Amino acid sequence: MQIQSHIIKNIPEFKIGDSFGKVLDFFKENTYSHIAITEKNRFLGVFSENDVEIIDAAAKIESYRYDLETFFVRKNTNWLDVLEAFARNEANLLPILDENEEIIGYYDLTDIVSVFIDTPFFTDPGNILVVAKGLKDYSFSEIAQIVESNNAKFIGGLITDIQNDVVQITIKISTTNFNDVVQTFRRYNYNIIFGNSDDQFLEDLKQRSDYLDKFLNV
Repeated sequence: MQIQSHIIKNIPEFKIGDSFGKVLDFFKENTYSHIAITEKNRFLGVFSENDVEIIDAAAKIESYRYDLETFFVRKNTNWLDVLEAFARNEANLLPILDENEEIIGYYDLTDIVSVFIDTPFFTDPGNILVVAKGLKDYSFSEIAQIVESNNAKFIGGLITDIQNDVVQITIKISTTNFNDVVQTFRRYNYNIIFGNSDDQFLEDLKQRSDYLDKFLNV
């Protein structure tokens, strides 16, 4: 899935020699969590909106060089790793660097989550099945094999919870032979948490699952 068309190029970057007054103005006018700082046109780090209360607006950014964070992505970073970078850094804006460590733009969290929701996992018709198994015992290859051995189609799957070394996987499959698929999962010692073809469950997953909340609420 390509996300490069969502690169934003009209958000500024600030130089290490700029005053923090410019950064403060940026955060006052926007709802972004971070903004990039450069030195000699190369990426140096990002400043967090959470830290604005500790700075002197008249001071140079240089004075807070060691308070900068250093996360970023590349233009060829895949969309799942981009989502992970958003979540891991509790950010809603990510700088994108080229091979020369220069900033070519940003990704906005809302845009990338929208791309995720538009994938066939959410848009194609099918049944939702939530299964659980020991963290060391499950595999997606086995899950796909169970589905396809019953002449059903594996549309997609994602890990939606991990607790006490038990992983919970939400999968979407075609409606064909759904009950046979469920029974095969049981024979392979998967615990069936939920199995329903109701479209309302899919809507609830999109809006309320912990997986998406992790990205939408940073």
